[in-house]
Amino acid sequence: MELTDVIYEKKNGIAKITINRPQVYNAFRGQTIQELIWSFRDAWDDNQIGVVILTGAGEKAFCTGGDQKQKDNEGGYGYNGGLGGGIGLELETLHQTIRNIPKPVIAAVNGFAIGGGHVLHVICDLTIASETAKFGQVGPKVGSYDAGFGSTYLARLVGEKKAREIWYLCEQYTAEEAKEMGLVNKIVPGNQLQQVAEDWAIKILAKSPTALKFLKYSFNADSASIQGITQLSMGSLAMFYNTDESAEGVNAFLEKRPADFSKFRK
Repeated sequence: MELTDVIYEKKNGIAKITINRPQVYNAFRGQTIQELIWSFRDAWDDNQIGVVILTGAGEKAFCTGGDQKQKDNEGGYGYNGGLGGGIGLELETLHQTIRNIPKPVIAAVNGFAIGGGHVLHVICDLTIASETAKFGQVGPKVGSYDAGFGSTYLARLVGEKKAREIWYLCEQYTAEEAKEMGLVNKIVPGNQLQQVAEDWAIKILAKSPTALKFLKYSFNADSASIQGITQLSMGSLAMFYNTDESAEGVNAFLEKRPADFSKFRK
């Protein structure tokens, strides 16, 4: 597959996948998601690969979720692409691929991990963050949500109260705050992030691949039912994107003004 939005590298048993859209803070479009899925599946099929590192290009962002400028506000408010259960993004497939690949996935968060980008790091096995990383959700601000792994699994990590705070208030949290709530394993200076991620990958490569595979399956088993909730979430999101309420969030973002959802409470 010819990659335009992702940089994919394999070396010494480590696959490194970099979202390469720094001009939009590594926000993803349909093409980006397809390239991420392809890269993870290639790493899955390569028996020489034992660990995957997921990161973002540049120093400002890991990933800031869906690129709002890629939404089709003329033909139904979903993202351009026509895939992904009606929303134009194969997010459900990507999430399942990251969870099911029988190899540990390390998120190296080099900046903003916001919205759908926050969900990506949440479902990775481990997260290492730079000191300047920021975490948070924006869905309700822009007429969107992730009612699957992005909320249900998040609650398992940080607790119900904190997960509701993250989604209801849509505030941003520092790397230290994220570590305190259990979202981050380790914080390092930005110029050491990639090296530390590789150091952890090397330590993992020294372990039994079969043991790691079944440990990951075991960890996943307790939250496997969330997949069914994710299907409901994506199906409802496809319908929600076709409403004026969702469109208000997108338009406000693009017009750089506060969204006015008051008319939808009448």
